[in-house]
Amino acid sequence: MLAIAVTEPGRVQVVDVPEPEHGPYEVRIRTEAACLCNITDRKLIDGHFPGVDSYPMLLGHETVGTVDAVGEKVRSFKVGDRVVGGLLIPSTSTAFETAWGGFSEYLLAGDHPAMVEDGVATPEHGWVEVYEIMKPVPPTLAVEDALMMCTWREVLSSFEDFNLKPGQDLIVFGAGPVGLSFVKFARLLGFGDVVGVDPNAHKRDKAMAMGATAAYAPDDPAIAILAKDRAKPFDAVIDVVGKAAVINTGLTLIGMGGSVCVYGTLKEPVLRLESGSGPYNFDLRVHQWPTRVLEAGAQERLIAWVEEGRLSYEEFIDVEYPIRDFGRALEEVGTSKPIKTLFRF
Repeated sequence: MLAIAVTEPGRVQVVDVPEPEHGPYEVRIRTEAACLCNITDRKLIDGHFPGVDSYPMLLGHETVGTVDAVGEKVRSFKVGDRVVGGLLIPSTSTAFETAWGGFSEYLLAGDHPAMVEDGVATPEHGWVEVYEIMKPVPPTLAVEDALMMCTWREVLSSFEDFNLKPGQDLIVFGAGPVGLSFVKFARLLGFGDVVGVDPNAHKRDKAMAMGATAAYAPDDPAIAILAKDRAKPFDAVIDVVGKAAVINTGLTLIGMGGSVCVYGTLKEPVLRLESGSGPYNFDLRVHQWPTRVLEAGAQERLIAWVEEGRLSYEEFIDVEYPIRDFGRALEEVGTSKPIKTLFRF
């Protein structure tokens, strides 16, 4: 079957690997579509993802597809279900490491509830923590909306990890899919002022369309005096970039007891914190990995927002390619113009 592999840092190829065989608690999924994760996938391709240094690897973790085969102990899925989050863990080919392997024609999903019920939700029985977020979606949900659940669930769940509360004022550095999701959800959840920051004018415009109070370029001198101009500091800064410079800028914008919240992996191995530029008391919260139980639990609220017409993939996915054109898509993503790139299988 077709799959996308990073053969060495900076080099991506379409490869052929064996189709996966499902175990007793697994289902096989025929992939319908997948999305590029602008943060994780890009770092894996470039060879900069912390702790990952084994190549070649099969890439991709944002997927949706339809179940076409079911293990004998599976109870949470049936043939024909549309499922979010199928992966190849471990890789089906000894020639490749796995960076989740979602950009493949066939994937596997594990029945987490059944394994818990049977007392076998342990690594010794083949369980992996991502099984917790492999869930079916209603058949009425568009493929594209189902696919966006991969990003949306993690972002929405991180509101709880970051201890963010409705009514608070936020400033979000970065207006890619994650940053825009923070803006969108903050507005849906009833937050106060929500300010976006991004170097790209079209992404700033996108943030405003999603309900941002204002949007600035990162080099805009107005950012340095925002707290003064507003006559109050922000309650939290959301950094979806993971850079020390953004974190330290954020410290100047929060009030006593405020938070700087880092989403995703930090770019620098050593963080130099300019603590004197912030209030005496502040929280630095780093969310480099999802809290799976919260991520899984976010899905129902997101589905409700979609069904109510309050949330749509059309606000995020703006580029589409056939999966075989993955290399060409990467070139376009490198221009920073696309918000979210979809691959059709």
